[in-house]
Amino acid sequence: MNGINTGKGYITRWALMGIWSVSALTSLPGLAISPISEKLSTIFPSATELDIQLLSTLPSLFIIPFILLAGFLSNKVAYTKLLYIGLSIFLLSGALYFVCDTIGQMIIVSVLLGVGAGIIIPLSTSLVSMFFSGKQRTRQFGYVSAITNIALVVATAVAGWLADIQWRLPFLVYLVSLLSLLLVPAIKRGEKTVSMSREQTVESAYPIDYRSLLKYMLYYLLITYLVMVVNINLPFQLGKLGYDSGISGMVVSVFFVAMMLPGLFINRIIAVLGRNILLWALLLISLGLADVYFNDSLAFIIIGSVAIGFGYGMAQPYIYDVTASLAPPAKVTYALALLMTMNYVAILVSPFGVEAVGDITGHKGYLLPFLVNSFIAFVALLSLLLRRWLRK
Repeated sequence: MNGINTGKGYITRWALMGIWSVSALTSLPGLAISPISEKLSTIFPSATELDIQLLSTLPSLFIIPFILLAGFLSNKVAYTKLLYIGLSIFLLSGALYFVCDTIGQMIIVSVLLGVGAGIIIPLSTSLVSMFFSGKQRTRQFGYVSAITNIALVVATAVAGWLADIQWRLPFLVYLVSLLSLLLVPAIKRGEKTVSMSREQTVESAYPIDYRSLLKYMLYYLLITYLVMVVNINLPFQLGKLGYDSGISGMVVSVFFVAMMLPGLFINRIIAVLGRNILLWALLLISLGLADVYFNDSLAFIIIGSVAIGFGYGMAQPYIYDVTASLAPPAKVTYALALLMTMNYVAILVSPFGVEAVGDITGHKGYLLPFLVNSFIAFVALLSLLLRRWLRK
């Protein structure tokens, strides 16, 4: 039979492309601002440093409540309606950036972007749970994780290139949401070709396992916080070591590629590591962070970045898959929404955490947070091992 095997039936490649395209959008909010942030003070002379920072942080700030709202509404409103609303807002905000004449208008549009992204983010993973089951679901969660990370690398490079041509052009990356919007009907038609259970549209009899869900939410918050130091501090540390921005960009790109790779063969990783996958993820993250701290050699810094990215890339799709199994079908989107907020909470608090390390230790350098985060990851690893030992 033609089509993509879902474990429940078959869907068309167009439907799968639609699901993947929604996933790719989740890494984009705020991305277009980074390559033009230094130019904005010249373009808008009245803009303060806080105004420019708000352009980057407001999308993440507004994403969090609207992820939760979308999760809550998912059991009351058809997912296609939520997709149309979220994607339309996302697309509209991308277009509005091209007509903004003041920094205040851009700030308002950034809020709008966060609203649209917040609505579609929980759907990007819940669509996988709706259409796929068993090993096919696990595999697709791996692909979704990989697509999210590689989209970030590609979009960052494209946005940087476009910024050199004209300062508004990086906002074109948000307009790719038009493709997702056009593919929503294909996703909808996919329902007819898979065995979508009645439980997915009515209230299910059993509740979400909130205790286990909270545990995986904390895991996700922790690992995301730990690896954010690569984004925040590594480019500055490489600059301090004498490497130019091109080298810094290359190393960060390698980090994201390493984060992407495990998602492409997550079933094989789970088959080998089983329930130990989080232990290995924390070990790789801890060793990678320590490697970056103790070595000035570019080769060793790259190796450390690969270890950090690979560890995170193993854990992310595994946590998605486990979370989807902790809720009845009708509440999977809500459970995943709760989980996904942890990603954006970590993004928001990471800069403050890095600064707090400097305040507490009296060292304001870019390197110390790598050691501190390595220690935190190792302590988390030991706590997991201790819990297992106590259960025996």
